Amino acid sequence: MNKTKFYGCLGILALAGTMFTACSDDDDNNGGNGNSSAAVWTVNGGINACDHVLFTESDKAGSKDVNDKGTQIGNGDQEFVFTGKQTLKKGTYILKGWVYIADGAELTIEPGTVIKGDKDTKAALIAERGGKLIAQGSETEPIVFTSEQAPGSRRPGDWGGIIICGKARTNATEQQIEGGPRTKHGGNDDNDNSGVLSYVRIEFAGYPFATDQEINGLTLGSVGKQTKIDHVQVSYSNDDSYEWFGGTVDCKYLIAYKGWDDDFDTDNGFSGHVQYGLSIRDPKIADKSMSNGFESDNNAKGTNADPHTSAVFSNITFVGPKAGAADFVNDASYITAGSMNPNNGSGLGRFQSGMQIRRDSHLSCFNSVIVGWPVGLILDNDLGDTQGAATSALLKLQNIYMTNVDAIGTDKNKVLSNPENDSFSAKFFLAQPGNVYSQTATGWFDMTGYRPLAGSPLLTGASFTDALLAGFEKVAYVGAFGGTDWTANWTNFDPQNTNY
Repeated sequence: MNKTKFYGCLGILALAGTMFTACSDDDDNNGGNGNSSAAVWTVNGGINACDHVLFTESDKAGSKDVNDKGTQIGNGDQEFVFTGKQTLKKGTYILKGWVYIADGAELTIEPGTVIKGDKDTKAALIAERGGKLIAQGSETEPIVFTSEQAPGSRRPGDWGGIIICGKARTNATEQQIEGGPRTKHGGNDDNDNSGVLSYVRIEFAGYPFATDQEINGLTLGSVGKQTKIDHVQVSYSNDDSYEWFGGTVDCKYLIAYKGWDDDFDTDNGFSGHVQYGLSIRDPKIADKSMSNGFESDNNAKGTNADPHTSAVFSNITFVGPKAGAADFVNDASYITAGSMNPNNGSGLGRFQSGMQIRRDSHLSCFNSVIVGWPVGLILDNDLGDTQGAATSALLKLQNIYMTNVDAIGTDKNKVLSNPENDSFSAKFFLAQPGNVYSQTATGWFDMTGYRPLAGSPLLTGASFTDALLAGFEKVAYVGAFGGTDWTANWTNFDPQNTNY
């Protein structure tokens, strides 16, 4: 960790572990909250902490002054703790290091704000238990977290990502969040509130610090029901686009765009509801662990621990690498990441399945579409009894339309062939109410926006009669879209070339 000297208006105060104050400017700029009160410095868990979050580099060598009119989030240390309540005015900022929003702190971000993650410090924004991140954008003014690199030079893993941790239950009781930060999550408050992520884009985030210790695009640890998450697009993440570790939060309108590993990863007892999701893969990008649309575990060992991973998804469209890539080959000769290879230690591999449910997970999915994956469904019984859960209706897969797959289902991780479709997974899928398998998607949807064509069976194929779907919006259509394009105006499918 960097040792930093801070210069205040009354002179130089530098006592480790001792509270000190610094004065801030009163002039306006494109950011900040206009607060000119003295900043209060403390030490939180051995890390420099301040009730102000914005900084500018001082003219004095080696110093970093608090300046509410600055555009740097964090003081420049690899780790920094924010302890106050502050609003970032609409503007452009740079995030440096791991910035923790501590218990009791609140960071509010105005619509239209752009925050660029620093590459050198692998910047990440981390809301700890009891802290709140309030990022409420709008359809016309989304909030954007992106790479600081110039257009044409951005890569997956240019910065760390966003982590939100809460006090809801996890089947590990309490866990340290994946990826390296100090932050723990878990508790007994399933109605916990960690803030808002709405009309937000997260681009070129995620970072592989070590094997199985990656920061995802958006990581949610034990996030509670009162947290609001909707209209979020994660693009070019260097690990999973979304990963939930326990928690109860409900989410709507999620996009996973050309991520590295899995699109939607659920672990450790996540039990929330997710409706309306779109995942689109780059056929040149897959992880060494093998990439999936869903990857779902109860826990890493597959034990029968409660609360079970029992999330319910509906109206998801999984667009795999075979869709729209006639030359696709599922091996290293083709999967090179091309110009998007960050060369940062993340390993390339192969694609696997639209859904991999394993390790005693009880995840359920309804009214969804799987197109263009090597395997449609894997119910993996290597650890835990996922197949038994399926047979006992502890997990349900219904009204799912599957097309353009090499195998409807296989039963083993990293086994992609099942020419007779005689696996448990294939037989289970075909036997479930409303499920449809077709060799082609002719007449289903257009291959650009993946919205149903006129007369498509997707427009009327949904059902919401199952008790697990209580509380979901009842729509007639299967997949992410009906007649309304909810991606309009706030999304960006070419973040590489956008001038921010």
